Amino acid sequence: MFTTFGLITPMTAGIILVIALVIFGPGKLPDLGKALGKGIREFKSATDGDDKPEAKEVKEVKTVKIEKE
Repeated sequence: MFTTFGLITPMTAGIILVIALVIFGPGKLPDLGKALGKGIREFKSATDGDDKPEAKEVKEVKTVKIEKE
């Protein structure tokens, strides 16, 4: 009837989602998802042997005001 992905069936995933919604509320779920994704990304980079820290390059932007006469 349902396709299983490992040990989690769609029914189990739905129940877990409802419980998380009740415990944390709808406002905190996106933040929890971002934190979970960041943790998984860091874990994958650590297990792959990437010793480089993920640093975003910041470029300085200067604004120039041009006045017309």
